[in-house]
Amino acid sequence: MRTAAILVSLCVPMVSGCTLFSPVRVDTRTEILSRIPAQLPQGRARSASLLVLAPTTSAVYDTTQMAYAIQPYEVAYFSQNEWIETPSRMIHPLLVRTLQGTNAFSAVLVPPHMGRFTYALQTQILELKQDFTSSPPALLLALRFQLTRAGASEVIASKEVSLRESMRERTPYAGAVAANDAMANALQQLAEFVLANAG
Repeated sequence: MRTAAILVSLCVPMVSGCTLFSPVRVDTRTEILSRIPAQLPQGRARSASLLVLAPTTSAVYDTTQMAYAIQPYEVAYFSQNEWIETPSRMIHPLLVRTLQGTNAFSAVLVPPHMGRFTYALQTQILELKQDFTSSPPALLLALRFQLTRAGASEVIASKEVSLRESMRERTPYAGAVAANDAMANALQQLAEFVLANAG
């Protein structure tokens, strides 16, 4: 009987210790950029093909962490909210789907395509963060597009798109919704830019 009591007294601290020192599980919410314009401009059919390169990203946004700012010149990251993929991985298929939707090219290609193509599109992600320094808060999205001709690597045209999309609430999810709205706007401008410059 005494042995059983000793074993119980030893087990109780061990069980309570496991409760006290086990890491607290925190569920992380993941968001995605997936919206493209509902109505895309339609270009005349041409025999040209377009290679859409994966976007490049400044180091501060080359992460699944969702960036925000509560004061100027600051970038911080949410601890319980993140993107499902890096911005480059999310945005690349959106670029492709948008340009396919214009029906203006014989083919819209992606790396590692090794064959011939007529044009190449390069995209740089300059900014993607939630800005809480203003009221209402806003999602800031900035992209740079550059269209080049294959072979000579001739730069035909470039365009920078900088958008500020108001957020409905001061929450990470509201920022993700605003990011999708801003992305659709940016893609609409991309389609118009490419169609205007790819002769």
